[in-house]
Amino acid sequence: QVQLVESGGGLVQAGGSLRLSCAASGRTFSTYNMGWFRQAPGKEREFVAAINWSGRIFYYSNSVKGRFTGSRDNAKNTVYLQMNSLKPEDTAVYYCAAMNGDWGSRLEANFGSWGQGTQVTVSS
Repeated sequence: QVQLVESGGGLVQAGGSLRLSCAASGRTFSTYNMGWFRQAPGKEREFVAAINWSGRIFYYSNSVKGRFTGSRDNAKNTVYLQMNSLKPEDTAVYYCAAMNGDWGSRLEANFGSWGQGTQVTVSS
């Protein structure tokens, strides 16, 4: 398994941008498909994006498609989430996770190791 630490969250105005980072420990990071989830206050955690092991294949939730972009640098053991055109409804704690189920899954149960999360707050 890998250990994950997110960073890059903060407070931003609507329409602004943030880039989240997720640093992983472990020699096998480059073999993992990775995902991003978020949890808003009072709501269940929801899927945001997934990036395959090579960083060349992605899928996104409909709510962020066209605004958020995933990427990764396996040499740095890091996966990123570039968030543009942010909206107040994007306010949440964002988590990265390592996928241990089938590619294409959006279910939490198919993701194993999780980071501690980073807070993103978008003001209107």
